Amino acid sequence: MKALVYNGPHDVSVENVPDARIEQPGDALIRITTTNICGSDLHMYEGRTAVEQGKILGHENMGIVEEVGPGVTRIKAGDRVSVPFNIACGSCRNCMGGWTAFCTRVNPTEGVDGAAYGYANMGPYDGGQAELLRVPYADFNLLHLPAGEEHENDFTMLSDIFPTGWHGTELAGMRAGDTVAVFGAGPVGLLAAHSAMIRGASQVFVVDKAPDRLALAESVGATPVDFSAADPVEQILDATHGRGVDCGVEAVGYQAHDPSGQEHPELVLDNLVKAVRTTGGIGVVGVYVPEDPQAADEGAKHGRVGFDYGTFFTKGQHMGTGQCPVLRYNRGLRDLITAGRAKPSFLVSHELGLDEAPDAYRHFDKRDDGWTKVLLHPGRAA
Repeated sequence: MKALVYNGPHDVSVENVPDARIEQPGDALIRITTTNICGSDLHMYEGRTAVEQGKILGHENMGIVEEVGPGVTRIKAGDRVSVPFNIACGSCRNCMGGWTAFCTRVNPTEGVDGAAYGYANMGPYDGGQAELLRVPYADFNLLHLPAGEEHENDFTMLSDIFPTGWHGTELAGMRAGDTVAVFGAGPVGLLAAHSAMIRGASQVFVVDKAPDRLALAESVGATPVDFSAADPVEQILDATHGRGVDCGVEAVGYQAHDPSGQEHPELVLDNLVKAVRTTGGIGVVGVYVPEDPQAADEGAKHGRVGFDYGTFFTKGQHMGTGQCPVLRYNRGLRDLITAGRAKPSFLVSHELGLDEAPDAYRHFDKRDDGWTKVLLHPGRAA
């Protein structure tokens, strides 16, 4: 089969590799119809992780079930499915509690609970930027979708970024009527804003500096805040008569940078502490890592990010963090899509064949204008 593999920093290529196959009785084999390039993939692409050479990338996947193992009873060949990026056993303590992002059984990497497809330190699982994908614990993990091709570009967001954006608002403790600040207008930040609007936010501010992304935020009813034009905290405080927002979402992560491009891993956390009112909540779904040898300062190289905890404590704020347990949300979000209440495909900028993926990575990594969300269709010719 064809698959996109990691060769080294800024170097990915489409290669012929051995076909994915059924390996355990509970496996399913998926023929991929759509797989997405995620902003998290860029951490690996840029050489900021320990991902191994030859890894097949891709954790945002959907497709048609080609084959199932003898232990699979709920899923059958021919089903159209969404594949959550979390790989979960379904029966450990965390899975039973609904925290499938932190399954304790599926990742042999020491010190890491939780696994994912095609990602550094998240287990020995190949990704889905390929023609075929093996899915372990298929009965537990896979989400049924309506047959056919309707809503393909919406449903492909169910594997990660739509649930992750929604999870950011949950972690922040958002309630109907709240004002919300989302820092980062990448795909997750845009879908956090979309989620907040669906959930009844009275106003959503989206902070970024890319004009195309801010325009997308405005298209779903959010208020764009250009942090390259003026201090984003001051802009938000001015717009809220000095009160600040009720809650905020961090959708940037450890590579946060100022308008000049200089990295400050604490920058967004500090801004949210200032912009969120006393007793308000902050949801952090931007990625932070315990080791980053290329970090801007010595502490951050070892996962120590020195944000303004003193003010955070003094203001009585609360913070939720961590990867999204997709299964907690994806069924409800699927139904919002089919009912016409949610349309996460608004952020799609490019639909390409798998052979075009290396060039797409280059454009997406450079944040070239208009390259907001790239969908790859392995069955489509370049």
